[in-house]
Amino acid sequence: MKLLVKSGGEDVFGIWKDHFADLAPGLETHFWSDPAVAPEEVDAVMAWEPSAGWLASLPNLRLVISSGAGVDHITRDPDWPRHLPLVRMGGMEQRMSEYVAWAALSLLRGTRDFALGQAAREWRYKEVPFSAADRTVGVMGLGNLGLAAARTLQGLGFDVRGWARSAKQIDGLKTFAGRKELGAFLGGTDILLDLLPATAATENMLDAAFLAQLPEGAQFINAGRGKHLVEADLLAALDSGAMAGAVLDVFQTEPLPADSPLWSHPAVTVTPHIASTPGKREKAAYVADVLRRFAEGAPLPNVYDPEKGY
Repeated sequence: MKLLVKSGGEDVFGIWKDHFADLAPGLETHFWSDPAVAPEEVDAVMAWEPSAGWLASLPNLRLVISSGAGVDHITRDPDWPRHLPLVRMGGMEQRMSEYVAWAALSLLRGTRDFALGQAAREWRYKEVPFSAADRTVGVMGLGNLGLAAARTLQGLGFDVRGWARSAKQIDGLKTFAGRKELGAFLGGTDILLDLLPATAATENMLDAAFLAQLPEGAQFINAGRGKHLVEADLLAALDSGAMAGAVLDVFQTEPLPADSPLWSHPAVTVTPHIASTPGKREKAAYVADVLRRFAEGAPLPNVYDPEKGY
């Protein structure tokens, strides 16, 4: 089987090649633009942001694997081969859970203010009024990442609830579903965590009217998709005191423009889209397992469902 890799530049392809040689010895791995590989020879692709029409130019392609959790960078190509299985990157649960735990505890303890104090050489002592047991985290999106994050937060002592588009019964987790139950979900949420997928329905979903349904002083973590949030509306809620803080890993425009007010806002912590990114070896191990399953005719994990949009 021949796999083309389009994830990072040619300068890092050697790392991918070494990992695949170790994890999938029979696999032929090539950089996506290798002129020695004829298009008709390609069986599978692992890609991030393939250029429009490229996948369609591979006549015998049988499998597409996104090198990230999202697939919108592939499905926005009007010519992407819809008849082929499209597999989302997996194995991100542990890293996402670690990030979410850090973000929730940072908001709980007010560490953004301490960081500003350190930068200003100011001793900003203050009491922390709450413990995790006093705060309810509302997780939006109850797929693999959302459920793993919810369990981690429960382990830290937070009260956790979850919301999804359709009803889910999950042991030990209070769940809400659909637009009808969204208000009740938000009204009891102190820290909102967005882990929803990117779909037409979720774009700009988190606007002023949405955020206004949270209790006064609520906080926000976005490790889902930048397109979900109307950033100006979040800033307005923070400036008015309606919301107390945010940790943001994803943005409407990435990299986040240098003139964005999010960079310098005293209630906002910015990270550069690193919440769940696994290392190259972890990704290679996942892809090797997907290719093995595909060769054996076994069910594939994390297959994109066009009806759901993720």
